[in-house]
Amino acid sequence: MSKILIRGAKVLGGEPQDVLIDGDTIAEVGSGLSAEGAEVVEADGKVLLPGLVDLHTHLREPGREDSETVLTGTRAAASGGYTAVFAMANTFPVADTAGVVEQVYRLGREHGYCDVQPIGAVTVGLEGKKLAELGAMHESAAGVTVFSDDGKCVDDAVIMRRALEYVKAFGGVVAQHAQEPRLTEGAQMNEGVVSAELGLGGWPAVAEESIIARDVLLAEHVGSRVHICHLSTAGSVEIVRWAKSRGIDVTAEVTPHHLLLTDELVRSYNPVYKVNPPLRTERDVLALREALADGTIDIVATDHAPHPHEDKDCEWAAAAMGMVGLETALSVVQRTMVEAGLLDWAGVADRMSRKPAEIGRAQGHGRPVSAGEPANLTLVDTAYRGEVDPAGFASRSRNTPYEGRELPGRVTHTWLRGRATLVDGKLA
Repeated sequence: MSKILIRGAKVLGGEPQDVLIDGDTIAEVGSGLSAEGAEVVEADGKVLLPGLVDLHTHLREPGREDSETVLTGTRAAASGGYTAVFAMANTFPVADTAGVVEQVYRLGREHGYCDVQPIGAVTVGLEGKKLAELGAMHESAAGVTVFSDDGKCVDDAVIMRRALEYVKAFGGVVAQHAQEPRLTEGAQMNEGVVSAELGLGGWPAVAEESIIARDVLLAEHVGSRVHICHLSTAGSVEIVRWAKSRGIDVTAEVTPHHLLLTDELVRSYNPVYKVNPPLRTERDVLALREALADGTIDIVATDHAPHPHEDKDCEWAAAAMGMVGLETALSVVQRTMVEAGLLDWAGVADRMSRKPAEIGRAQGHGRPVSAGEPANLTLVDTAYRGEVDPAGFASRSRNTPYEGRELPGRVTHTWLRGRATLVDGKLA
């Protein structure tokens, strides 16, 4: 097994240190470590973080390989500093059986750019009517612990209760896409001043908040774990904060785009800004940043949602919802949280590595950068500034809202169990 010496890296943004990797493990962390027999990577003060973990990724395979595949999606993940991603269940066929989740799991293992942990559907076919094979998916080779109908809400309270009761038996978690469907029929964007001026159907904040309120109460009643996907409103923050104050076992995520972008961008009618949940107001954005900083929101998750060109380059009403995010997530967090003084790099590691790994039970990920731990690492040039050019993306899709925007930071190296998947910004 090879040795790698990362020399002069700011571990979690601290003072420069050397990190010696021996095989798949961090052997030593300190100053002036010997480089004998090791490949040397000169960090030159770059920030070293534990490999990032994304609890909310759409890899599209099987069924929509024109948008993304497990291979292209994990290459995008490695480019963004991720060593593990959780693949959502809204594939074709839906990942609602042991067979489908095992297929996705095997593809991740074969391609090797990052670990892929499938998320199982809560209901058969994402139809919200009958529980899927939760136990069989958990007991499969994929060992599924996270279940979600993301893209659709489990809006039936009885079904949601049953799902919470079922996963409690093996310590699983239900990740809810909080959207009351009857309040969002025909919705095209956030309901507010901008939607009224543009004449577009509004997606009200209460459609998200009412489901979250219901589900935290159900989780309390059952004594089970519930996770809130892509939380997007100031009101949702207050509900989760209240639930945590009561000791309810709830966690929540925010996407990078909801930390930076607002519904004012929809005035351009550019479908690249069409996403579910929709971009909200500046007030919501500021509340989300504060909640991520104080721990009310536990993690950042990308909701990486690739679409082919023809599904986004069309009129607004016909366009698919979603944005790619794996390759820009860390840069957006640096801009919105680190440079704003809301999080330090240790806080970023907590929100983008340790806690998502903990919520999803991703073994070997989210661990400290210390001797004896798995060598899942990412090295970031935080001084870098550059415009986002989707032509250089590893993802198969290019539907990014940041094209032409200047963002800070660039991942230069990613290691998965000591093996380089990204070297000097290029896939290994």
